[in-house]
Amino acid sequence: MALPAVVLLLAMVLTGSAAGVTQLRFEEAARAGARALARGESAAAVDGIVRRLAGESAGSAVTSDGTWSSVTVSGRVQGTVGSLMPWTLSASAWTRRETAVAAGPVRIVPGQRHQSLGLSS
Repeated sequence: MALPAVVLLLAMVLTGSAAGVTQLRFEEAARAGARALARGESAAAVDGIVRRLAGESAGSAVTSDGTWSSVTVSGRVQGTVGSLMPWTLSASAWTRRETAVAAGPVRIVPGQRHQSLGLSS
């Protein structure tokens, strides 16, 4: 009588553990995708990064409003017990796009106040 209960409890613990590990993978993939977007990578490159980190079954969505961009990674829990549960996990990360700076190297002249840098030498 106790053996089926122990097996069921073990299955639930393993399913919860698989869901936790999958959620962590999705969060890391969303953060990596957001960092790539901030650097100016394309949505296809972000999708490749997400699939490499979260697994081939994970999907990604990239949204942007001009200044802010987000990456949302979603998918199901993998494994035999995970396929029985209809859980869909997701993680999102937001980033602000970096702007390219076209300025060259800064030259600091001793004894001169530099307004743009807020420095004095």
